[in-house]
Amino acid sequence: MATIKSEAIQSLILQTLSSEETISDSRQLALEGKSLSSTEDQNVIRGVLDSLSSKEMVEYKQITTTSYILTEEGKLIDEKGSHEIRVWQVLPVKGKGEPITVPELQKLVGPGIAKVGQSRAFKNKWIAKDGNGFVRSAEAPVDETAIQLREIREKGDHTSGESVTKELQKRKLIAPKKHIHYSISKGANFSTEVKQLETDLTVEMLQSGAWKDSSFKQYNFAAAGQPTDGGALHPLLKVREEFRNIFFEMGFTEMPTNRFVESAFWNFDAMFVPQQHPAREMQDTFYVKNPVKSLQPEPEYYERIRKVHEEGGYGSIGYRAPFSREESEKLLLRTHTTAISTAMLYELANQKGGFKPAKMYSIDRVFRNETADATHLAEFHQVEGVVADYNITLGNLIAFMQEFFGKTGNTKLRFKPAYNPYTEPSMEVFSWHEGLGKWIEIANSGIFRPEMLEPMGLPKGVRVLGWGMSLERPTMIKYKISDIRTLVGHKTDLDQVKKRAAVRLEKGDD
Repeated sequence: MATIKSEAIQSLILQTLSSEETISDSRQLALEGKSLSSTEDQNVIRGVLDSLSSKEMVEYKQITTTSYILTEEGKLIDEKGSHEIRVWQVLPVKGKGEPITVPELQKLVGPGIAKVGQSRAFKNKWIAKDGNGFVRSAEAPVDETAIQLREIREKGDHTSGESVTKELQKRKLIAPKKHIHYSISKGANFSTEVKQLETDLTVEMLQSGAWKDSSFKQYNFAAAGQPTDGGALHPLLKVREEFRNIFFEMGFTEMPTNRFVESAFWNFDAMFVPQQHPAREMQDTFYVKNPVKSLQPEPEYYERIRKVHEEGGYGSIGYRAPFSREESEKLLLRTHTTAISTAMLYELANQKGGFKPAKMYSIDRVFRNETADATHLAEFHQVEGVVADYNITLGNLIAFMQEFFGKTGNTKLRFKPAYNPYTEPSMEVFSWHEGLGKWIEIANSGIFRPEMLEPMGLPKGVRVLGWGMSLERPTMIKYKISDIRTLVGHKTDLDQVKKRAAVRLEKGDD
């Protein structure tokens, strides 16, 4: 059907040009008594014009115009009047009734209409304050907003011009709608009949002599070839690769982090996070509906964890609160990769041959039930490292932080005491940012608590240094990105992904 329509439109355009020389507006064309002014029809016309133009039969220009349509709120004002006139209508004339208070006004017209209408009616001097309420101060105001919207509904624009449409757009009462049409004129090879152009000179044409009477499509020797479209690393992956190289340089091994769905036991309980902690609530964590329960951890380990929570142990009094197996069995999208670190430390404690010192890291996705804004997403990447060895101290952690972040270009560091349920002591790490001219937090760190480590079976003298940071924040700093939603998600500019240079962290934040 589309091919038949294209052929009919092609014939219509050529016949019209034959009799009228030019077509100033392609929306004036009609086929079988039906106007071709719709967007869909104009798209078909564009395809026909491209085909005829390639044969130099016609020339055309694209013309873009803008009209305006009413939004849902605009339609409501068109039907019932503006917010300000509706507020004015329910108020009494001064001296002829009790002034209407704000709560009464909200009940009469609704909170949203009352708020906007009250403000605009005051600005227009239609209403006045009288005691604790409002009264009319104008006899018969003209509802300019409704009049303007009716004109736009009927004509698609306003005679007063851009100032009115800008104001109505700002109030979100109208929205622009683009229209594309074409002016068409005859080309160098104009004809009312379309002659098929040959694209190849064949042996048969040479043998029969048919090439003498054939018309050939011109070759465009200046046309550029189709560029090859290779893959490109996302900026996050470029920065991730730099971090991985630093970790490998410092003798770390990578942890397996392909388990996005985790049990509450490994994500919280085994880390000595109390079951009553607010971070475990629905507003911070994505829980899985199906399946309902996770697999059981090793029974003796589970019992040690339960006991240290409820009764204490390993030098701790615990939380002295009931410990629920049902809470432990819940499944969730992991809120941090420390859940993986915890499971790896348990394997380290129970491996064949006993505990051996280790340095491990991970860089992978975690999930938090957060509202998306310029600096937060519900899904982001965490960079995490742990160092397990005998008799290491907070001084070792500070020295390690200085060496690691020094390799990323952050040499000015400060450390501030902090609180984490699973580390003691804990520290926040701050770095001086030359561009912003202030100290910014770049990581959280600490030494894992004995209540977390000793139930795993790790020897008493073993300590574990842990720290973590996001991958998105350093990436935004390095590439000077102000809104995280343009780095990850549907607003990402794919062209910029291809063009962004490889980052070199040792250059710092210049």
